[in-house]
Amino acid sequence: MFAVTAVLLLIIMSGRFIKYLAEAAAGGLAADVLFIIMGYRLPGFLELILPLGLFIGILMSYGRLYLDSEMTVLSACGMSDRRLLFYTLIPAFFVMVVVAVLSLNFSPWGAAKVEDIFRAQDARTEFDTLIPGRFQELGSGGRVTYTEQLTNKRKRMENVFISQRIEKKSGEPELVLLVAEAGSQYIDENTGSHFLLLENGFRYDGSPGEPQYRVTRYEKYGIKVPKPTERKARDKAELKPTAELIGSTKPADVAQLQWRFSLPLLVPIVTLIAIPLSRVNPRQGRYLRLLPSILLYMGYLVLLSTTRTAIEDGKLAPQIGLLWVHLLFLAVGVALMGNLHHKLAWFRRSRVSG
Repeated sequence: MFAVTAVLLLIIMSGRFIKYLAEAAAGGLAADVLFIIMGYRLPGFLELILPLGLFIGILMSYGRLYLDSEMTVLSACGMSDRRLLFYTLIPAFFVMVVVAVLSLNFSPWGAAKVEDIFRAQDARTEFDTLIPGRFQELGSGGRVTYTEQLTNKRKRMENVFISQRIEKKSGEPELVLLVAEAGSQYIDENTGSHFLLLENGFRYDGSPGEPQYRVTRYEKYGIKVPKPTERKARDKAELKPTAELIGSTKPADVAQLQWRFSLPLLVPIVTLIAIPLSRVNPRQGRYLRLLPSILLYMGYLVLLSTTRTAIEDGKLAPQIGLLWVHLLFLAVGVALMGNLHHKLAWFRRSRVSG
């Protein structure tokens, strides 16, 4: 279980980290918050990966016992399927407790922290998002900015290049190029407006493809930078503490609360399903049922997620909830265990008659 969980966690976190790294390279995120975000997202990853790790761990370990005929020997010595289920549910109980703590407490707390970080990143000015030695498209106007280096604790730019397209009154596009030896950020104390103050440079104005252009030399040139607007806090159910969801009548809150309780409830049910699915013929190999079993597990999880979305959208009554999905797969597990019990009983009878 730990091996499977570690591998799956590495794969998922690597993919998500690459996504955040691309945003940081584009200037959307600061590089120093990447590992902080991944740390806060860890509980949300684990609450989904741990049940799957336990499920695959049971399939592989018990499949190995069947493959080496050790489970056959245990059955001949009186090991019943109910006792095997009881022994397996002991570690599954501890996994269920861990998943419950993650789902009900740490996962929503981590999601709220990540949202706070994203809001703080959105509140940064264009000056704060600059990366030395890289051409970056900043602002809604398609302005491309380049600086060779940032000095004085990122307060001063050296060797600046800025390109921006503007429209004339006639509607024709015009290209404005600015080059400067240095630049710095200036904040007007009266209005609070942010300006990029360039020093000792040239401004080139002209239309693309036209030979006519205008050159202006300046000692100081100011560019107004849009004032950062902090994103409003989202009223998402995923970000709310579990105590706040209890008692709420909003469909989204009810669906989220049921989802958080569904994840720990998932653990004993998939344990019940995994035990009979792990039984393989030594001639077939222990990986024969691995893929169908994983597909069954994914169907369980997808059905839970689809039902949650239906409740959030008001297409399904909250009273029905996610319980019917658990009851359906609980019935599947009981049916599989009953089938396994009959096979073991037949095996014992054949041994006695032989």
